[in-house]
Amino acid sequence: MLKIGIIVEGKNPPDTRVPLTPRQASFIQRNFPVQITVQPSGFRSFKDDEYREEGVAVSENIDDCDMLLGVKEVPVGEMRPGKTYFFFSHTMKKQRHNRKLLQAILEKKITLVDYEALTDAAGNRLIAFGRYAGMVGAHNGMIAYGLRTGEFSLPRMKDLSDYSKARELYAQIKLPPMKIAVTGTGRVAVGAVAVLRDFKIRQVGNNDYLHEMFDEPVFTQLRPAEYVERIDGKPFIKADFYAHPERYKSVFAPYYAKTDLLINGIYYNKEAPAFFTREEMLLENFRIKTISDISCDVVPLSSIPATLRASAIDDPFFGYDPVTGQECAPFQPKSVDMTTIDNLPNELPRDASEFFSEQFIVNILPELLQGEESLVLERATIAKNGALTQRFEYLKDFVVGELRM
Repeated sequence: MLKIGIIVEGKNPPDTRVPLTPRQASFIQRNFPVQITVQPSGFRSFKDDEYREEGVAVSENIDDCDMLLGVKEVPVGEMRPGKTYFFFSHTMKKQRHNRKLLQAILEKKITLVDYEALTDAAGNRLIAFGRYAGMVGAHNGMIAYGLRTGEFSLPRMKDLSDYSKARELYAQIKLPPMKIAVTGTGRVAVGAVAVLRDFKIRQVGNNDYLHEMFDEPVFTQLRPAEYVERIDGKPFIKADFYAHPERYKSVFAPYYAKTDLLINGIYYNKEAPAFFTREEMLLENFRIKTISDISCDVVPLSSIPATLRASAIDDPFFGYDPVTGQECAPFQPKSVDMTTIDNLPNELPRDASEFFSEQFIVNILPELLQGEESLVLERATIAKNGALTQRFEYLKDFVVGELRM
């Protein structure tokens, strides 16, 4: 019998999503040799009683669980030595703010499996909240543009019970002519595009977007071939760009001259070129006034130089002053309005949790039942027995760096 514990989220502000919903936890218990215990929580989007009603145990005591599932980073003081944890650690890119977390994981001989690293043999992710990040990010971008122009208004997604309520509102809103560029092709971009389509915004090709005039709102979706090219003039090859992004330069300029709202959903490599520079944002033909940076890679290692910080669900917007390069109040004539929330799916926690749980049952649960034979789990294990695994040894200098200070 495999014993799984769902931990209470300890990061502040607390995340209200869950890795397994009550209904899906019950399904697992009824159909597989698995027992699930949920730590009680006063702020989850799914209440303790909802788990109890589905026959799932709710208890503070999870000491006998084989593995502990969370969503966001677990505070260092709450980590249990020797346990196996699954959560989004945000350490794979050497994120400085989580260096102490990774140090503690090694110190306490914790086995860390990162959801972000759960992939198939071809490197495709098997579980993610990305679609919902894209949906909420696009919605917030539209809110920001409406606040800037005064042309329309929308409630926050967090104030709606679910996405179906947002879709009902979209049908009632008359949008002004505007041009929207969506960057990326993965789950985030797919979610963003779904929202724009639910707004009944027409998608147009890149050439028409750049050269045609429209009396209606339109959007285009940009793949890497549209916004970068080889520095040496050789043809663009997608696999080469992902393997050697330093060989490329940005050719995004025609798009920033035609775009009102930019929705950024790419996975950014720090060696890749930014879409544009701060200096370009000062140019007369730089038209973008609203940016929803769903990727939220913060400067200096970012694809957008105006992403100075992550904003929060309770305070989603800030302004960027291209002249000073500093933050300012949003919705001013010379500011570029930014929304850069890094936990966007938490605005639709029940929908996002249902989606995540389905992926867990289909893609991850079979691997858990395989145990140590699972290559999927092996690839996603960052640390084990007090050491980084072979695939993540590149993090060694990141871990040691703080200790030398």
